[in-house]
Amino acid sequence: MNTMTLWHISGWGFTALALAALLVGFSKTAVSGANTVSLAVFAAVLPARASTGVLLPVLIAGDVLAVLTYRRHAHWPTLWRLFPAVAAGVVAGTVFLLWADDAVVRTSIGAILLLMAGVTVWRRRGAGTEAGPDAVVGRAGRIKARSYGVLGGFTTMVANAGGPVMSMYLLSAGFRKLGFLGTSAFFFLVVNVSKVPFSAGLGLIDGRSLLLDAALVVFVVPGALIGRWAVNRINQRLFERLVIAATVVGGLQLLLR
Repeated sequence: MNTMTLWHISGWGFTALALAALLVGFSKTAVSGANTVSLAVFAAVLPARASTGVLLPVLIAGDVLAVLTYRRHAHWPTLWRLFPAVAAGVVAGTVFLLWADDAVVRTSIGAILLLMAGVTVWRRRGAGTEAGPDAVVGRAGRIKARSYGVLGGFTTMVANAGGPVMSMYLLSAGFRKLGFLGTSAFFFLVVNVSKVPFSAGLGLIDGRSLLLDAALVVFVVPGALIGRWAVNRINQRLFERLVIAATVVGGLQLLLR
């Protein structure tokens, strides 16, 4: 059966989804958080609720490519601090999805993303230089990791919008470019895979969604290769500005959609 017919997607609609899948690959290996644009495209072409289930396997494909590319740069103390809190956030997000409508979800997450982007910019301007990632092992670092972890788990469960949340956390923790990408790669691979049974249980992932994923996932690979080429040509300051800009764009599109 034709996948486009099954989902009632036009040729232009499929092209938009393919470009969004390519952007997922690029964001995973270059500018984390840029895939919030992909989230908006998927939600515009497909039913909003169903779009999260279709997008999840595409994100996982990008995560696998990112891990293969940056596996040597992950900061594991940060990851171990985050995972328990993220698990709590995923459970909370699952409960939230049982009753919240799309408008409540979009408005809440959009406002949170804009607030965090503003706080991050303010803190970095005031501090000049941030402590390195080893600071996450201190008491203040643990509290911050747990707070962002719960919020990241919640937002990634309800709207696949955890990327900007974790981008703000990793920037605020003082991660440099490769450490940022390596840590976020492992983080999202683990988190997104753990979301699969929850999404399937909610009916967001089924045979129909996986057929569409099979047609889209091939576009993730060239996006990841373009990102890997581009990241070596982006300096640290520009990298941070692009991540924050992607977060702001993601927050605005969630609020205004």
